Amino acid sequence: MTPVVLLLFVAPLLICSKAGRPRDCSDVHLQRLQSRSGVYTIYPAFQMGVQVYCDMKDGGWTVIQTRKYGSLNFYRPWDQFVGGFGDADGEYWLGLENMHRLTPKPRELLVEMEDFEGNKASARYSSFSVGGECGGYKLTVSGFKDGGAGDSLTYHNGMKFTTFDKDQDANGSNCAKQFLGGWWYKNCHLSNPNGLYAWGASTFGVGINWKTWKGHNYSLKSFTMKIRPGRKPQVAVAIKS
Repeated sequence: MTPVVLLLFVAPLLICSKAGRPRDCSDVHLQRLQSRSGVYTIYPAFQMGVQVYCDMKDGGWTVIQTRKYGSLNFYRPWDQFVGGFGDADGEYWLGLENMHRLTPKPRELLVEMEDFEGNKASARYSSFSVGGECGGYKLTVSGFKDGGAGDSLTYHNGMKFTTFDKDQDANGSNCAKQFLGGWWYKNCHLSNPNGLYAWGASTFGVGINWKTWKGHNYSLKSFTMKIRPGRKPQVAVAIKS
């Protein structure tokens, strides 16, 4: 490859770097000194921008999934779960490829949920990442900390993503078809955030379930997943007088 051709390949990367495009919502917070939550454009890689909802509390959380109205169908084929769907100012799934690009290093994950009686709960994980397409967009998650919801995600650790047209779960049948969603199903699930929006009581396992909080027969009112760079532990320094 000649130096001229090489420059053509490298130049776009240099331009993106100089532009200071935010990779995620924590970058938006730092670069623009933004403290107002809302829809922003981020650049998970050197590519076209992606609109996301940024929760600017605590330095900026990037929302990667949210359910709150029941207006959007989440029972989708593989290619749509890979690319993403929905609107950042409403309900959406950011897309497995974007999640993979946002987590080259594990991120902190916060899962927040609410039932139809106004009760709220959460679960936090210190380490969350999504592998690449060749590995089936495998989920890696650990470091659970309870916010009242219990742990319904660690069960899915190490699983590839499954949709009704791409079965990668550990069950004899297709869990996505059985429970009307797309997820890192195992045999089959303790959580089903992309299941059917059922306004409360639901058929076993098909709703927006988080088993350790509301069981398999309750479909939640709202559900949100958001990530941010992990926080380094504070080290106490003794000062001699």
